[in-house]
Amino acid sequence: MKVTPTALPEVLLLEPRVFGDERGFFMESWNARTFREATGFDATFVQDNHSYSTRNVLRGIHYQVVRPQGKLVRVASGSVFDVAVDLRRSSPTFGRWVGYQLSAANKLQMWIPPGFGHGFVVLSDAADFLYKTTDYWIGEHDRTVRWDDPRLAVDWPLQGAPVLAAKDAAAPLLDAAETFD
Repeated sequence: MKVTPTALPEVLLLEPRVFGDERGFFMESWNARTFREATGFDATFVQDNHSYSTRNVLRGIHYQVVRPQGKLVRVASGSVFDVAVDLRRSSPTFGRWVGYQLSAANKLQMWIPPGFGHGFVVLSDAADFLYKTTDYWIGEHDRTVRWDDPRLAVDWPLQGAPVLAAKDAAAPLLDAAETFD
């Protein structure tokens, strides 16, 4: 596994080893020992999620304030622009974001540690988005920061107006959001 640091040191871009030939390909999408050796993190995942969305669906920026989740994300079909935002007020990178295109073609994965918000927008006609989490989803602790907060200034590569869930459209700006110390 190749690990590429991002502008937010804890957020990592991961490139798994892919073995391909005329029949197709094989890749190991998760291996605890390889992940620990490559990243220095000893992640225990307790939940796998699968999200299917169509073009311009924008999900996020989501996080949990109690029992925050680390996420290992990837795309099984299609393409998305994936974003991680530092929501730790004590961090020197608080309010900064990184974003990368993840796709079935490039097979890249992104590690988003606890304390970061996460969101993505679908760039292809549709996308299957898969992610592992280090803690369970707990509805009462679920929070959202507004996707178009001018303070964050995420440069979403939108192809028209985004398709949003009601909670994402009504999310607070970062300054009013409950975040981490």
